Amino acid sequence: MTQPIQASSPHVMPTYGRVPIALERGRGCRVWDVNGKEYLDALAGIAVNTLGHNHPKLVPALQDQVAKLIHTSNYYHVPGQEQLAQLLTERARMDNVFFCNTGLEANEAAIKIARKYGVDKGITLPQIVVYDHAFHGRSFATMSATANLKVRNGFGPLLDGFIRVAPNDFDALVAATQGNNDVVAVMMEPIQGEGGLHPMRAEYLKQVRALCDEKGWLLIMDEVQAGMGRTGKWFGHQWADIVPDVMTLAKGLGSGVPVGAVVARGAAAQVLQAGNHGSTFGGNPLAMRAGVETIRIMEEDGLLDNATQVGAHLKARLQAELGNIPGVVEVRGQGLIIGVELNRSCGELIGQAAEAGLLLSVTSDTVIRLVPPLILTTAEADEVVARLKPLVQALLST
Repeated sequence: MTQPIQASSPHVMPTYGRVPIALERGRGCRVWDVNGKEYLDALAGIAVNTLGHNHPKLVPALQDQVAKLIHTSNYYHVPGQEQLAQLLTERARMDNVFFCNTGLEANEAAIKIARKYGVDKGITLPQIVVYDHAFHGRSFATMSATANLKVRNGFGPLLDGFIRVAPNDFDALVAATQGNNDVVAVMMEPIQGEGGLHPMRAEYLKQVRALCDEKGWLLIMDEVQAGMGRTGKWFGHQWADIVPDVMTLAKGLGSGVPVGAVVARGAAAQVLQAGNHGSTFGGNPLAMRAGVETIRIMEEDGLLDNATQVGAHLKARLQAELGNIPGVVEVRGQGLIIGVELNRSCGELIGQAAEAGLLLSVTSDTVIRLVPPLILTTAEADEVVARLKPLVQALLST
């Protein structure tokens, strides 16, 4: 019997525009709603479910951990923190890690590191360079760093201390900071997820890294959405063969278990000392086990290569099937973080795709975002394109 889905609940704050489906279970890249309808998941909980759903290696590990310890607090040593921190620092070529719960928290901590780094050097009002189209979160600090006016408006005065520049324009960065001795950091996403899937060019990343070295600034890479293998490398900035001073992670790090991390090196790794920052839930045993097992399974199953190969296949198929449709502006992205930009608003596609058995999202109003689990197969990639194409054609023909 079909179960009606309540459009809204008087007991839940109406902060989300929800699609009228309720998901009940999943396996691999498939999920089923409470009425038994099947969907192909090309959203992965917004780039979170790295290993898909009900992974046969992850589930027993989490069950084992739940039966042992879920939470203890940071009054005590948590062995999983050291284990996960070592895995991350080795893959990032960095020094140490602070664990939190979300990408917002990780970015908030990164901003605090940058500001204290500046204050410790005698700068009274430290300033951080951020970007057009950027999204870093919805706290007051991260919202101030974010470019989206829909996120920012209505909350009164935001934080000072941010200089906004255009992406991939090195001359603009130099001009905006020329003679400013209060700049302490540059903060960017290697691929701007919420901002419309805009990638930073490798050459630009190298230029910014060199400028930060010259000026003594910190380079902060927000890898919350593009990190953890989504581009085909562990972290998106690695395509440019650079190493940041601070890197933020969340989303795919725990394959669905909430976990965030700030990875740092050099001087940035020594900024926060006891009492400067903390988190009640951050680094709890369950989240640490999820992160450790996610990395282990990704390596055992070759998911970096899979993201590269299947992502290239998906991008090529999208280009071949959609690229010549009038109104399709561009197909862009890398690995399994791909955007299809249209020349008009396309938010209605979220519900239409769900009706067609496909889960996706629309970001920046005109960009279809595809961030499926990293276990996606080429056959499933073809299925994504087959389900998406008629919806795009119908939308653009009106």
